[in-house]
Amino acid sequence: LATELEHRLFHSGYSVYVLDGDNVRHGLSSNLAFSPEDRAENIRRVGEVCGLFADAGFVTIAAFISPYREDRAIARTATGDAFHEVYVNADLETCESRDTKGLYKKARQGEIPDFTGISAPYEEPLTAELQVDTMNKDVKACVDILVDYVEKHLRQ
Repeated sequence: LATELEHRLFHSGYSVYVLDGDNVRHGLSSNLAFSPEDRAENIRRVGEVCGLFADAGFVTIAAFISPYREDRAIARTATGDAFHEVYVNADLETCESRDTKGLYKKARQGEIPDFTGISAPYEEPLTAELQVDTMNKDVKACVDILVDYVEKHLRQ
């Protein structure tokens, strides 16, 4: 969703960038693991970077599993009014069916500790600005919802 949203917004003239676990954890957060404390620090850092990007006029799509409400609140504080929480709603069964890296399987076998939804909790957002039901809508329909939201709420 994040990559497709980035493409659509870019082709509509937005300055846009996706931050995700792969590009952040290989650099900015390479010293962090997946304990609750490290997850909190990772999301705090992402919030700070998103705030900098927003100040520069970018739409920054932060595509992270951020399982704790408190961590998301800290990111919201760091980013200010530019923060828009989008709850990408998918149940555990749906997440496991989309697992191209085999991480859920490893987590169920005990090979990955502190894995969200398996051995670590996920706290659903209570005040997300937008919820996207990815269990019942295809990628195009979800991206259409996201693009519509951006166009209604963000300046170009």
